[in-house]
Amino acid sequence: MSLSPLSLIDHIGLQVSDIARAKAFYVGALAPLSIEVVMEIPAALKGGGDVIGFGRNGKGELWLEGGARTGPHLHVAFRAATRQLVDAFYKAAISAGGRDNGAPGLRPIYHANYYGAFVLDPDGHNIEAVCHAPA
Repeated sequence: MSLSPLSLIDHIGLQVSDIARAKAFYVGALAPLSIEVVMEIPAALKGGGDVIGFGRNGKGELWLEGGARTGPHLHVAFRAATRQLVDAFYKAAISAGGRDNGAPGLRPIYHANYYGAFVLDPDGHNIEAVCHAPA
């Protein structure tokens, strides 16, 4: 099996204090990036809290688990193919209850075409959409 040269991390998990609230936020925030719920595992099947997997094409890449609020907060960045999708992510995430942590725009400190937007999820995790392509 060969992996994409862009794949550095297979998946990541975040613990959230309210799984229903987190699900609603991530469903809304990630929809513009074509990221959706791909699996739900009830706590009764695995122990711990309920788990929800988000991804594309049936593969879970972001896993949320209900439980206590985690600290320190994590930063998770999702690739966006275009700057317009970064803008759409930001608008959707704010509408879904996220808090502004950096409006869409160029971040030339990283590189000339780094276009990102940052939103805090309901638990305070820094969620970003980023496009590396030129305008």
